[in-house]
Amino acid sequence: MPVKDGNQVSVTYTGTLEDGTVFDSSDKHDGEPLVFIAGAGMIIPGFDAAIMNMEKGEEKEITLQPKDAYGDYDPKAIQRIPKNKFPKDFAPKEGQMLQLGTPDGERFMAKVVKIEKDTITLDMNHELAGKVLKFKFKVVEYGEPDERWEHSCGPGCGDSCGSSCCGHDHDEE
Repeated sequence: MPVKDGNQVSVTYTGTLEDGTVFDSSDKHDGEPLVFIAGAGMIIPGFDAAIMNMEKGEEKEITLQPKDAYGDYDPKAIQRIPKNKFPKDFAPKEGQMLQLGTPDGERFMAKVVKIEKDTITLDMNHELAGKVLKFKFKVVEYGEPDERWEHSCGPGCGDSCGSSCCGHDHDEE
């Protein structure tokens, strides 16, 4: 029976840019496979779709256009924020990545691109937005979700997590 929506899937993978530069791989994570729930929106859409109907041990190579990965680069996602909106002791550096949050607890990354007297310019595009991505991956195993998925956040996110790592309020689940 092949991979289907709702299966817990483990894959080893290498992700490259069009020029062959490796941007991520299982090897960069101590050889540990990527574990996710198929069809749950936990990974980029094109990768999620490509995994469906694969069998254990099967390998695949795919090329994803930006719309199926991290989206197109959006110039509107570059914003100048008044410095007084940040903590007084905040001392960012150009190129620094910041983790920001929305009022509803969602977390996202932003890159400091320019620091001026009264403003800080942030690029809130994903670093891979607008890029064509290539993946070579292998299905290591799949099946019913295990105890790691007690909360919808995924492995490593347990009751002690709170909202600091995943943006979810576990008391409300």
